[in-house]
Amino acid sequence: MNSFGNIFKLTSFGESHGKGIGGVIDGVPSGIEIDMAFIQSELDRRKPGQSKITTPRKENDEVSFLSGIYDGKTTGTPIGFVIYNENQHSSDYDNLKELYRPSHADFTYASKYGNRDHRGGGRSSARETISRVVAGAIAKLALKQLGIEIIAYTSQVGSVALTGSYQDYDLSTIENTPVRCPDAEVAEKMIELIHQMKAEGDTIGGVISCVIKGTPVGLGAPVFDKLHAALGNAMLSINAVKGFEYGMGFAGVGLRGSEMNDAFYNDNGTIRTRTNHSGGIQGGISNGEDIYFRVAFKPIATLLRNVETVDNEGNEITLKAKGRHDSCVLPRAVPIVEAMAAMVIFDHYLINRTTKL
Repeated sequence: MNSFGNIFKLTSFGESHGKGIGGVIDGVPSGIEIDMAFIQSELDRRKPGQSKITTPRKENDEVSFLSGIYDGKTTGTPIGFVIYNENQHSSDYDNLKELYRPSHADFTYASKYGNRDHRGGGRSSARETISRVVAGAIAKLALKQLGIEIIAYTSQVGSVALTGSYQDYDLSTIENTPVRCPDAEVAEKMIELIHQMKAEGDTIGGVISCVIKGTPVGLGAPVFDKLHAALGNAMLSINAVKGFEYGMGFAGVGLRGSEMNDAFYNDNGTIRTRTNHSGGIQGGISNGEDIYFRVAFKPIATLLRNVETVDNEGNEITLKAKGRHDSCVLPRAVPIVEAMAAMVIFDHYLINRTTKL
C-alpha cells in the first residue's frame, strides 16, 4: 500500500507533521545522469508558499539523497532520499483531535486503523506527494535520454476552462503564470476565481491535462496491465483526484465508430494514425502517437468557514478549521501529475525490455 510500480518502484514514508517525507526507489538502472538542480526545480514547482494563490506554509523542500547515486549517476542500487519538514504548525490542528473533518480521511482512517494522526492528516496528507515528485524527476531524467517528454498544465478551474486541445497552445509558456495555464488571458480569470474563493473561505476544483510525447510503440499489455489502466491508477492515487479520462474520453460516446476510429497510414515507412481519438493507446498498448489525458480534482475539503460535522462519539458540532491551506490544488498538482505519468511510462518501458529478445 506504500509502494508503486513494478520494476521502477517507489516506496514512500513519512507524515505531514512528522520529521520528514522520504522514499526508496528501487529498480533504477545504472548510468542515468542525475541533474540535482532539475530535481530540486521539480520540488520547487510542488512546494507550498510559491505564490499568492497557494498555501502560505513555508517549506524549502530540499531533498537529501542517501544512496544509489555516485559521481552524478545512478549506481543501479536502491536510491534512498529524505525531505525534512521545517515549518509545521501542529497546534493549528489541536481542535481536530476528536473531530472528523467533512470529506477528509479522518473518519475512514480511524475506522480502519483504530487511530489516526490528526495533525494535517498524517499519512493521508498530500504532503506525501513530495516523494512522488522526487521519483518522477528521476524517471523524467531517464525518459529524456529516450526522447520522451511529459507536459501537464491547468486546463480548467471551476467553470473557467480552456476551449482547445493541447495542440492549440504553446506549452512552453506554462510556467509563465502561477496557475500553470498556457493561455495568459484564461489564466488571469482562473487566478481571479481562486482569489475570490480564498476571500470567501471556500475552495474550488478543476482539471489538469497532460500530454506524453515520444512514447515508443508497445508499452502496456492487452489484459490487466493496460497502459491507460496504469495511468488511471497512478492519477487516481493522487489526493483530491475524482476522475480520469484519456483520448476522447467521455466526449467520444457521442461519436459514431466511423468518426471515432483512427485510420492508419504509411508515413515514410512508419505506421501512423491520421487522427488520435484513441489518445495514443490502443488495446491497452501505446501506438507511438501522443498520449494525452485529463485528471479531475475536487475542491479542497478544508474550508475556512463554519461546517457541520461530528466528533468521535457521534456528537454533532460546528467546526471552523484553522491553519494554512490551498484554495485550489491545481497549480501545485501539475508537477505531481507529471511525476506519476513519468513513473508509469518509465516502469512500462523497463517491463517492455523483458518481453522479447
